[in-house]
Amino acid sequence: MRGLQGLIFTRDDRAGEGKLSSRLGLVTEAVEAGPGLELYGYVVEQLSRGGRVDYVIVDEAQFLLAEQIDQLARIVDDLNLDVFAFGITTDFRTKLFPGSQRLIELADRVEILQVEAMCWCGARATHNARTVGGEMVVEGEQVVVGDVAQSAAEVGYEVLCRRHHLRRMTSSASRAGTLSPDVLPVSSV
Repeated sequence: MRGLQGLIFTRDDRAGEGKLSSRLGLVTEAVEAGPGLELYGYVVEQLSRGGRVDYVIVDEAQFLLAEQIDQLARIVDDLNLDVFAFGITTDFRTKLFPGSQRLIELADRVEILQVEAMCWCGARATHNARTVGGEMVVEGEQVVVGDVAQSAAEVGYEVLCRRHHLRRMTSSASRAGTLSPDVLPVSSV
């Protein structure tokens, strides 16, 4: 934004604490919005010290606490600053992240980015799959930082269409011709 000064917050970025990164390899400094950081107070302190804040960007907003999302709304309402929050809505189990839920509840506007992710089959990807050691998992902690470019032994993520997420069929499983033991989430009659 030409001539404007923004403040960037992030949480649990794959590049490490206090970093905002892209999959293209671009990295910039950011304020790590850990659970103890009071976002409204941080912005007010910056302004009180004579700092310039024309807008706020929050990446990985799904990892914020609901209280921190309330503070972002207060930044908009009380400080008259624009806040742009980016993140995913659901976890690998298809459950809303608390931060995403609160954002949806309070946002003046919710937009889906125009760049749509595609499942390995070519359908629109709508679900996030977590893989560990190359195998899709559906249980575990809600937040585990990983990457889409992981080695087979690490935690990774892949976006899938709903059909392949339910069948637990990642791109590597499709190439290997293997299905999860629980192919479909229905019981036999």
